[in-house]
Amino acid sequence: MSPEPRAPDIRIDRLRRSDLPADTVALARFLIGKALVHDLPEGRVVGRIVETESYPVGDAAGHAFRGETPRNRSLFLPHGYAYVYFSYGCWYCFNVASEGPGIGGGVLVRALEPLVGIDLMAARRGTNRLRDLARGPGRLSAAMGIDQRQDGVDLCGDGPLWIGAIAHPVGRIGASPRIGISREVDRLLRFYEAGSPFVSGPKRWNG
Repeated sequence: MSPEPRAPDIRIDRLRRSDLPADTVALARFLIGKALVHDLPEGRVVGRIVETESYPVGDAAGHAFRGETPRNRSLFLPHGYAYVYFSYGCWYCFNVASEGPGIGGGVLVRALEPLVGIDLMAARRGTNRLRDLARGPGRLSAAMGIDQRQDGVDLCGDGPLWIGAIAHPVGRIGASPRIGISREVDRLLRFYEAGSPFVSGPKRWNG
């Protein structure tokens, strides 16, 4: 495996809730290029967000569409809280609540560019392929040590899982249909850093 592409002491500034757009689609675009950080007992892992999907208010493909339930209640928290769910009985998916209190909407974080703690990510994932460590929502959560325990945590607080800003240029942001859904399939609500090798999904949608 190649060495870590950036120094572990890279500066990351925690984002405040006031820094985040309180709108689902705007937040999905805003998060491209931001850092997802998890300060684990065994060390810090950091990934740069390169792909998201937005599930705005009223979207039939979103988990909030039929209203608040015990399972999806974190989607109805203020924007900037985590919503984590177990998918297909085999992996966790990490989302960011994206609207105001009591309004259901979320952004699925689909892929990261690994930056810090790559050895820890590789051990969790059981692979040394840098490109595949956090490419896709299930791989991402496994690499970052995210599971149901992080559901409902404040990503703008002082806890171990948080979102930050880093001084790194963001490439062109592309938009495409979302992946793996059966409703509202044609909406261009998936955002990605064009040309990034860490983005998931069909190549024809990543140019």
